[in-house]
Amino acid sequence: MLRLLLPPEQFRARQPVIALLALVVVVFGMVFGKYGALLGLPWWLYYPIPMLITVLLPPLVLQLSRARTAAYVGLSFLSAPFIHVLFSFLLGWPEYMPFWQIPSLASLLM
Repeated sequence: MLRLLLPPEQFRARQPVIALLALVVVVFGMVFGKYGALLGLPWWLYYPIPMLITVLLPPLVLQLSRARTAAYVGLSFLSAPFIHVLFSFLLGWPEYMPFWQIPSLASLLM
């Protein structure tokens, strides 16, 4: 999404920061969501904390303008269901979609 929102020269100049930010946001979100659910945390903790980090951290770290932040937040909310369905279906992680039951690819092939 950041590639769509930032001009090419800004994206290239910030690539190391964007890569580190993506690593932190994705790995933290996946680990916290997966193990928060497995450890019995309530959904209102393991679901919104990674979402808030995904939505708030990049605009803050990259100091995006209000217009780019609004576009980033909008794109985040539009793409989130697709990403969640993908993880639930391909990896069989039902914790990623706590409100919808998505069968995993492995369960369909058995």
